[in-house]
Amino acid sequence: MMKHKLFIITGPTASGKTAASVSAARLMNAEIISADAIQLYKKLDIGSAKPTEEERRGIVHYMMDCIEPDEPRFTVSRFRDGAIEAANGIIAKGKRPLVVGGTGLYINALTYPLTFSQIAPDGELRAELMEKEQAEKGALHKMLAELDAKTAERLHPNDTKRIVRALEICIKSGKKASEQGEGFTYRNDDALEFTPVMAGITMPRDMLYARIEKRVDDMFNAGLVDEVHALLSCGCTRDLPAMQGLGYKETIAYIMGECTLDEAKETIKRETRRLAKRQLTWFRREERIRWFDATEYGCAEELGKAIAEHFLTQEEQNG
Repeated sequence: MMKHKLFIITGPTASGKTAASVSAARLMNAEIISADAIQLYKKLDIGSAKPTEEERRGIVHYMMDCIEPDEPRFTVSRFRDGAIEAANGIIAKGKRPLVVGGTGLYINALTYPLTFSQIAPDGELRAELMEKEQAEKGALHKMLAELDAKTAERLHPNDTKRIVRALEICIKSGKKASEQGEGFTYRNDDALEFTPVMAGITMPRDMLYARIEKRVDDMFNAGLVDEVHALLSCGCTRDLPAMQGLGYKETIAYIMGECTLDEAKETIKRETRRLAKRQLTWFRREERIRWFDATEYGCAEELGKAIAEHFLTQEEQNG
């Protein structure tokens, strides 16, 4: 039996995925599944660059606004299960599922046959590991490099949450995370529920960085500080995963008097540039992605049309 296609648009933050994907979705008779780790949360709208109802232009979006901001933990496996359920529902409606986002772990969860480790979280071990990291910054990444070099190479030294999880798997199971399907190194398209058809959006770095600068300024002009104030007033604490999101933790630092507003803005811009660079590095390794340079198209609608035509051509050619 021929498997259904799962269409995917990815790329670095601020590259124009939202506008292009809405245009593509309208032309493809598709509905969109968000693959963004922060847009999952309700009330985190401005800082996550969540598309407004007007920007969505009537296209139904899934895996967005689906969990409360005080959710203590949302796993990659939960995302995968939710996205697959959404995709099956879209197909049942006679439409095409279109995944859009830049969270690499979420994209890979749908494009690699992951066998998420059954190792349960160990609070005592995690606390011990965090003590090591607090005593010596970077200690956990060095430890992981010794135990599981492949996973250490993939993870940024500051990605403490995932480094701790990888170490937890190594220590508790005696096996590397990269050998248990959590390293995203084993590709087997036949084992996937859907056949992925992938497109990526790119542009010259100076243009991307200029877009990042403008986006951050626009977020503050749109009321990011008020949004974060409201979240804190509702009882959200700064240690929650949602509040650790880029843009939110820096704004909290400003509200707490730990930095000036200008310093918070500059930190967000700098860290967003670094995020974009990591995303490009991550996705450039994926040979299944057909890249589209946004500068070759006059507007987002034209870019979206080109991507839609590519998807439909692939669908026709591959059955």
